[in-house]
Amino acid sequence: MQGLSVRSSRQKDRLLLSLIGYAMLGVMAFICVVPFVIVLSSSLTDENTIRMNGFGLIPKVFSAEAYRMIFEYPDDIVRAYGVTLVVTAIGTALGLFLTAMTAYVLCRKDFKWRNHFAFYFFFTTLFSGGLVPWYLLIVNYLDMKNTLAALIIPTLVNVFYIMVMRAFLAGIPDAISESAKIDGAGDFRIFLSLILPLSKPALATVGLFLALGHWNDWYSALLFISDDKLMPLQYYLYQMLGNLEGMRKAMLSSGTDISANIPGESLKMAMTVVACGPILFAYPFIQKYFVQGLTIGAVKG
Repeated sequence: MQGLSVRSSRQKDRLLLSLIGYAMLGVMAFICVVPFVIVLSSSLTDENTIRMNGFGLIPKVFSAEAYRMIFEYPDDIVRAYGVTLVVTAIGTALGLFLTAMTAYVLCRKDFKWRNHFAFYFFFTTLFSGGLVPWYLLIVNYLDMKNTLAALIIPTLVNVFYIMVMRAFLAGIPDAISESAKIDGAGDFRIFLSLILPLSKPALATVGLFLALGHWNDWYSALLFISDDKLMPLQYYLYQMLGNLEGMRKAMLSSGTDISANIPGESLKMAMTVVACGPILFAYPFIQKYFVQGLTIGAVKG
């Protein structure tokens, strides 16, 4: 009877702990979801209503004027989307491959210069050559102005991601590589056939960060792109918002009080939805690997 009582008490404790855990997770999920709902709702709310009542969870006065303004020239925004998709796909694939290959070399114990090269990579994160030398290198010496390469190569590799990947690859047993060498496999074959398939969590984590970096990058376009046909999505929206603010200031300075009819806050929210949509849809497909990759090095033994 005493054993049954102890078992029943433990089950009640587990049930209580589960209820508390689910309640806390539910509250955290609600806190994370509310901002997205507010952004979506505000993008579909009349501008005057936002100015009078502020942002809300539900549109009080429905208006799609902000989206109409964004898609007023559909060819331009579709082209900007295409440029961003191409840059993100190519930049993420190349960056992930170079990052993983560099990290694999740095974690190989039979490479006696691995610590020297690791210090060299780390040292570059402490100092910067400056904006002017970087611009001259890309434009004058590499001649990449008004090319897609100018949107990809400058942000292709990140030293921090190399260190993260290296920490994960260091946990793969050396016996796997050694057994493949006994069977006659070369280093590149080992890397492609064995190391990469075992590194899915780290690849998913670093790949998502690389994709976000390329997707949200507008600064490279500001420096190196003057051709409208090569303008990425973020820079296109940035220019649209700048033109809108200029129009509103011109109207106010001329004494024409019609600036409230032009979407301002609702346009910003609509731009956020347009820019974040594809990334939000892509995240659930790699969530399982992403969560594992974030815990790299968290548990040992």
